[in-house]
Amino acid sequence: MTAEVVYEGNLRTKGTHLRSGSSIITDAPLDNNGKGEAFSPTDTVAAALASCLLTIMGIYAERKSWDIDGAKAQVQKIMSSSPRRIAGIKVEIEMPARLDQQARSMLERVARNCPVAKSLHPDLKQELVFRYTQ
Repeated sequence: MTAEVVYEGNLRTKGTHLRSGSSIITDAPLDNNGKGEAFSPTDTVAAALASCLLTIMGIYAERKSWDIDGAKAQVQKIMSSSPRRIAGIKVEIEMPARLDQQARSMLERVARNCPVAKSLHPDLKQELVFRYTQ
């Protein structure tokens, strides 16, 4: 087992990672009867994509002895209403400018093939924007 998720009432859940004991809280969003006091379940999907991109690039960068510490991602989730689902996720990734063109190309390719990106339905539009500014 990976996790246990408990419904705590008032449209809130608490998910606990069984191995580490760390937890995340989700709330229904304001536009769907919730309080919006935490990530919504769909927010966690969008954030998981960004987290996966950065993690997989970090794994690859470590193998190559490239320093990408401080890389960050801004995430925008786009919802559709009929049916209510995630229609798109835009991730803007800010990377260190010191990386040469070959490193940039390789890291971008690795990111586009992260496990979360490959697990999302093909109808869900994924837009990745890479900026080298740090």
